[in-house]
Amino acid sequence: MADPQRIHPVRDPEAPHTPTVPLVSSGASRSENGDPAGQYPPFQRAIPVKHSKPPKKKRSCLCRCFCWTISLLLLLIVIIAIVVGILFLVFRPKLPKYSIDGLRITQLSLTNNDALSAGFDVNITARNPNEKIGIYYEGGSRISVLYSETQLCQGSLPKFYQGHENTTVLTVELTGETQNATGLLTALQEEQLTGSVPLTLKVRQPVRIKLGKLKLMKMNFRATCSLEVDSLAANNEIGIQSSSCKFKLRL
Repeated sequence: MADPQRIHPVRDPEAPHTPTVPLVSSGASRSENGDPAGQYPPFQRAIPVKHSKPPKKKRSCLCRCFCWTISLLLLLIVIIAIVVGILFLVFRPKLPKYSIDGLRITQLSLTNNDALSAGFDVNITARNPNEKIGIYYEGGSRISVLYSETQLCQGSLPKFYQGHENTTVLTVELTGETQNATGLLTALQEEQLTGSVPLTLKVRQPVRIKLGKLKLMKMNFRATCSLEVDSLAANNEIGIQSSSCKFKLRL
């Protein structure tokens, strides 16, 4: 029996061409080794890296200046210490000595307006034990007598120069007036009955030291003396039962 005759369609050359649609999408067509495009990373443009400039060395400069300053200060302190040590070895400085040798009351009475009028004559002995140092006693000094922190009278030391190993005896007149002093006078009289009246003598004296031919800057010499006297009778010599003094020298 003869095979049935097969009829194959023939494309009409005059018919318009229509594109054929693939049976499998392009995204689904992969080879056994995978997608060739996926094997390589996407191209990326290299961005140049800008390196920042190193910061200026401000801290190092500051540290260097600070170290130099500290070094100079230390060097200055060492030089001053050496100079002071040499001066001390050469001149052998000693503090001057003072003593209250006598006290005389010229006036101690109430006035009509209840003010206490006081007058004291104080005998002071100043000794300079230094062999190569002189002392200039400058103007502007102040010496005062107090009872229980209340000032009774005041005065000033004279201006003079005290040479090497010299002893100078001074008589200083002190005067003063205290207002509303009725209670103060009563307290002084009661102390006098006990036979011991505590008084305080304070001295503030500007001085200048002379080292050989060198005259140093002005300094303030301060002294505080605690006294015990037996009486406050006017126009009589007062007996000093005890006396102790403390001295300070300030620039």
